[in-house]
Amino acid sequence: MSSASRPAARERQPFASSPTARRHGQRQARKDTAPELALRRALHAQGLRYLVHRRPLPALRRIADLIFASAKVAVFVDGCFWHGCPDHGIQPQTNSWYWAPKLERNRQRDADTTQKLEGVGWIVMRVWEHEDPVEAAKRIEQVVRARRSVRQRVQRSR
Repeated sequence: MSSASRPAARERQPFASSPTARRHGQRQARKDTAPELALRRALHAQGLRYLVHRRPLPALRRIADLIFASAKVAVFVDGCFWHGCPDHGIQPQTNSWYWAPKLERNRQRDADTTQKLEGVGWIVMRVWEHEDPVEAAKRIEQVVRARRSVRQRVQRSR
């Protein structure tokens, strides 16, 4: 294979360090994870209704885990590994040439998503996977109910 047809380092895919690591990576859920489901159950128990796995903005190719469209609140349940949790995020030693830039791009995309949504009036809430879902649901409920009441008052005054 000539160097011209060989993929660049940033385009290469990492190799699995073992068959077990490969199986584990292939089984990683991308949506409906246990922390996400626990949060959804807690929010539903509080009487809140939401949309699941939707784009807050049609033109933005980012999907929120939950959205409260009428309140313009987007919720992202972030995994500690994938999104660089300051308490639990780790830097893998195997394939570090791939993972360090990959995880940094994830953090940059998260910041970009937050900036773009807030720029058009959305409130972005991020919940770490290790957070207590009931406590996180209480925080979200406060924001959603406050935002809905403000928006309702504005609409009535028109």
